[in-house]
Amino acid sequence: MNIPSDLKYTKDHEWIKIDGDIATVGITDFAQSELGDIVYVEVETVDEKLEREEIFGTVEAVKTVSDLFLPLTGEITEFNEVLESDPELVNNDPYGEGWMIKIKISDASQIDDLMSADGYKEVIGT
Repeated sequence: MNIPSDLKYTKDHEWIKIDGDIATVGITDFAQSELGDIVYVEVETVDEKLEREEIFGTVEAVKTVSDLFLPLTGEITEFNEVLESDPELVNNDPYGEGWMIKIKISDASQIDDLMSADGYKEVIGT
């Protein structure tokens, strides 16, 4: 199971890469393996400001649809549009080309509430 130590994580199996006041968000290797083959990623909240833990989109796999929860309050500035035609990137490269959104962070203090790689490993039992 790949859990990069330079990222932050949520209990909802999302990873967050912080770069100044911009956060890049995707789902973890664990999440994509549990979901199975991802066939569709929907994010219709670009340019919207949402609160932490609000639903920002969905990911659809062959057997299920899962909500995606915003890890930090902020404005969604970008959606990885490549996923519209190539959603399996989430399976093949969840921490790279399979990223989902970018957020302009409104409340940097919320970053402290995110988990480290070690904390996330405890959540998933590895």
